Amino acid sequence: MSATSTFDQAIALARTERAAVHHAELDASWGFGPRIHGGLLMALAGHALSLDLREESGHADPISLSAYFLSAAQSGKAVVSTQVLRRGRSHTSAMASLAQDGQERMRILATFGNLDDQPSAAPVQVFTAPPRMPSPEKCVGTEAAPPELLKEAPLLERLDLRLDPQCVGWALGAPSGQSWMQGWLRFPDDREPDPLMLLLAVDCLPPVSLDLGVSGWAPTLELTAHIRARPAPGWLRLKHSTVLVGGGYMEEDAEIWDSEGRLVAQSRQLARVGRA
Repeated sequence: MSATSTFDQAIALARTERAAVHHAELDASWGFGPRIHGGLLMALAGHALSLDLREESGHADPISLSAYFLSAAQSGKAVVSTQVLRRGRSHTSAMASLAQDGQERMRILATFGNLDDQPSAAPVQVFTAPPRMPSPEKCVGTEAAPPELLKEAPLLERLDLRLDPQCVGWALGAPSGQSWMQGWLRFPDDREPDPLMLLLAVDCLPPVSLDLGVSGWAPTLELTAHIRARPAPGWLRLKHSTVLVGGGYMEEDAEIWDSEGRLVAQSRQLARVGRA
């Protein structure tokens, strides 16, 4: 990882004297309001698991990861603990917990392996396609966001996120009513994507509920991510969609495509909606 990347600094860890226990510092600039972004927390826990499992079994890549958000993480010191649940020849199942001041903020169940072990001759069947949208230069960058939103969401300055112009009506007071959101993503410091960045990317777009006219942010209760391949350098294409919003909840599915047009990550989350 690049020593100068702000993302790598944000997920940096220091081991304690106890095995599989790491210290972290949660930076407020990766937050939305007082809360640290859930995707950043998943990447941080994924980093801890990757470090420990690389040494323990050589299974350093996240394959499947389910995160349960138990309480809102704040800026400041945090502790990430990991535990191996089952060792296999090709995969290791493990758990990670992120806590602050003795209070658990997030718990993860994960399967790790090696993305490079996939048979090159195995057929790849994809029954969907990358989202069609204008080039990044013709999409709407975060610098165009309302000043009050930028002040509330410093996370946006850590990302080069560019939304399809069809998906910004909510920010102008005219939500489109469509059930999807899509855009481009990369880091402003040119740090290239990898599996840990994909754990962040699956939760980077504004909630689809905003363009459905449902006000308020959408805190995630649970998110499951599947990492399908190591991404190629360059821009990522992101698409989020939902088929059901009601009863105070929304499911949101994400697809992440790399610069070579490969589907490299998928996720589904359950979020609360309609909260101020």
